[in-house]
This record gives sequence, structure tokens and C-alpha cells, in this order.
Amino acid sequence: MKKKLIFWLAPILFKKVLVPVAVKGYRKFAKRAMPVVLLLFMTAFAKAQTAQTLLKEVDTKVKSYDNIAIDFKYALSNEAEGVNQETKGNVVMAGNNYKLSLMGTTQLFDGKNVYTIVPEDEEITISAMSDQDENAITPSKMLSFFNEGYTQKMDIVQKVNGREIQFVKLTPMDSNSDVKYTLLGVDAQTKHIHKLIITQKNGTKVTITVNSFKPNQPLAKNVFVFDKTKYADYYINKL
Repeated sequence: MKKKLIFWLAPILFKKVLVPVAVKGYRKFAKRAMPVVLLLFMTAFAKAQTAQTLLKEVDTKVKSYDNIAIDFKYALSNEAEGVNQETKGNVVMAGNNYKLSLMGTTQLFDGKNVYTIVPEDEEITISAMSDQDENAITPSKMLSFFNEGYTQKMDIVQKVNGREIQFVKLTPMDSNSDVKYTLLGVDAQTKHIHKLIITQKNGTKVTITVNSFKPNQPLAKNVFVFDKTKYADYYINKL
């Protein structure tokens, strides 16, 4: 009789007692867990927002200058290939125009053509900007390339000579890109770019470290003008 009574009461106990207790317990758990889950989503969203906001501030700051003169260190490495090179360079930019000096070569862009001057070979190559690789980070793009084509995510913070450098990880949206990801280091106070680390899929790493960043410098009017008369003995290759 007791066994029959227990058997008969079991469904009622499950429905009237166990289920409400379980539901009540779940509701308590959900009530406690919901703020935590919500906080995680809000934190992730805030980080994405912060990366976008920071890069927007960098872009706005750069565009506020008439021109910029930068001295930098350029490093190229690939452990598998045994490559490890370092050199210094400088670049002057105004709008899209630029004059870059690196590894004994000068590259000049006047708004229409790119002039690559190699004194060692006494050779000059002239090409239209439209012929350049669209994905290449040229001097004129170096301070704004991050505006499109990349997912943006906050990365590590480093202290460099007392300055706080916030890195943003940029991952190409194009799966066919040769670049695996780029780390862009921004001075948190000045909003100037301090370092650019490009890691390629083949293991090659390019690091550009800004040693000096000087805006609104007095520039000669012809700083971005190619003067053919200065290179009378050079071979000119026009593509």
C-alpha cells in the first residue's frame, strides 16, 4: 500500500514541489548571473568603442596639422629566413604629398606621380600613384590607414620613457591579405602614433618606431617638387 501511495504521489511531488523549487533556484541563479553576463557584454563593447574612439582622435589630430615631419627607426625581421635589419629614416608629409628618405633612397610624391630616386645606381623611377599597390601602407597612409578595412581591438599598454603607449590590434578584413595583423601604438596623451608593428603571414615583421614627431614645420615651397635638372646624369625610368 505504501509503495502504491509513493508511486501515486511521485508525479504530484515532482510537479508541485520539485519543479517549482528548481525553477525558483534557476531564477535566483539567473538573477545573480545576469548582471555578471551583462557586465561582460558591456565591457567587451566598451573596449571596441574605446579602440574606435582612440583611433578617431588620432585621425582628427593628424588632420588638424598643416604638415608633419617624422624621424623614425625602421626594422625588418624574419626569424625563419635569418633576416634582421635596422635603419633610420625620415619623412615630411603635407596632405597626401610626402618626401621619404630611407636606406639611401628618396621617394617623392607630388600628388600625381611617385619619384623613387636611387643615388647609388643613379637611377630614378617615375610611376603614377594609381599604379601603386592599394594595400601598401605609404607614408601618406601611415597615419590614417586604420580607418577602413580592419577590425579594431584594444591590446596591451606599455610605458615608454614615462609615456603611456596604448596599442590597438588591427586585423585585416580581407582574408587574402598578406598581413596577419598590425599593432598600432598610440601615445595616450598626445594621440600621436609612436609605433607600428606589421606582422605578415609569412613570418616577416616590420616595425616602425617614431623617434620625433614635429607638426607644422616651416617647409620650402618646392619640397614636394621633382626637379629634373638636379639629376642630369641619372637614368630616368618612366613606367
